[in-house]
Amino acid sequence: MPKVTTWQLAAGAAVAGLALAAGAVAAAGPWDSGQRKAEKEWAVAHGRTGGVHHGRPAPRRPAPAPSAPVVLAAADGPRTASAKDPATAPADLAKALGPLLGAPALGPSPTACVIDLGTGERLYGKGATAPMTPASTVKIATAAAALTALGPDHRIATTVVATAGAKEITLVGGGDATLDRGRLATLADRTARALRGRGADAVRLVHDTSLYTGPLLHPIGPNDNIAPVSALMVDQGRNDPRSTGAATRTADPAGEAARVFATMLEERGVHVSGVPRPGRAAAEAVPLAQVLSDPLSAVVERMLTSSDNDIAESLARQTATAAGEKADFAGAGRAVTAQLRRLQLPLAGTRFADGSGLNRQDKVSAALLTALLARSGDPAHPELRPVLTGLPVAGFTGTLENRYAPSSAGSGLVRAKTGTLTGVNTLAGTVVGPGGRLLGFAFLAGGTPSRGAAQDALDRLASALAK
Repeated sequence: MPKVTTWQLAAGAAVAGLALAAGAVAAAGPWDSGQRKAEKEWAVAHGRTGGVHHGRPAPRRPAPAPSAPVVLAAADGPRTASAKDPATAPADLAKALGPLLGAPALGPSPTACVIDLGTGERLYGKGATAPMTPASTVKIATAAAALTALGPDHRIATTVVATAGAKEITLVGGGDATLDRGRLATLADRTARALRGRGADAVRLVHDTSLYTGPLLHPIGPNDNIAPVSALMVDQGRNDPRSTGAATRTADPAGEAARVFATMLEERGVHVSGVPRPGRAAAEAVPLAQVLSDPLSAVVERMLTSSDNDIAESLARQTATAAGEKADFAGAGRAVTAQLRRLQLPLAGTRFADGSGLNRQDKVSAALLTALLARSGDPAHPELRPVLTGLPVAGFTGTLENRYAPSSAGSGLVRAKTGTLTGVNTLAGTVVGPGGRLLGFAFLAGGTPSRGAAQDALDRLASALAK
């Protein structure tokens, strides 16, 4: 069975955290292309996100660092391997982590699980199988389910169809929560060109969101962290398209997208009569133009790095449609559960009430999160690799950019998905441990009295694994 070699992990660590990164990259080999996309495009460029702000303001860090590729052994492989390095022996991990888990900042009953990602061996656990509210760490499950159901190369389409004679066209939402004005303009270009080819210069415009069912609003109600969940939106329904993170959203994302699209058509010489109206594409309508999202691998990376709630709910519904379930919150929860069952993961007590983690009714265990990370590194499941390459890098990218001081043991070595709700703080990811051992961890805390103090306590736990 393939093993993670010490030189691979050492190279990855050097590339991630040290000033001599260039030499380490040369030794480690080529960057993972998905990782380069996630860290250089989404984190450095600070593209639009819909995620909760999981960190705190801090001075700008150095530019994000690449990571050397590693090959992980199957998560369901032999469990007999034991650490040669005493620092990661179970007894020593218990001695190091126990007092840190007892910090008052982590509330009354935090849970934890630490595994060796190369062997699947559990090295430490405290309440590891207890279901807890995961907050945004549930996005790890959402990502794995979508990749399992659809594959990393899947793209989400936004389509325009036309009736005979092209007197009426319909903008059909496919559930692409990454659709922005740039790609909508491309769709307008293609639509206008196709209409001219049919001799049409005036149309009525309908917008179709029938792919999704159920209520538009997330159960938390109107909230700056998420738009109404619609199959059609542009710029995630933000009132200010230039905004990032939490921001005010339109109550009618589909209607706003259709209005923007109508204006774009007018600018291209196509007159749109009347006001765009909701409806369904006519049965006899034929395709006119289309634009596609980035591959699902890149969308997953963006969602995890930025903790993007809009993308997360979109991916949960994409999973539902692929599975033949209703594309609503309940159907998405059933579909995600079914996909994780296919991966033979521990699901006892699990509940997926949404895809983003904003719903406090979500329940997962630390053991499930670490099993997801292990399965994502399994050579038998290369389609799941974006789950690992999308994790923020401590002190460098995404929701960990402003956490972990440069002097911290975990800076550049910890890669983890954050989770934050009032009174709930979580962290799950990977870390290069002593001797180059790659560890997976999950720490879940509820009843936390202070977000900042809880985050610091979680960061100390992950950094302790790197020492």
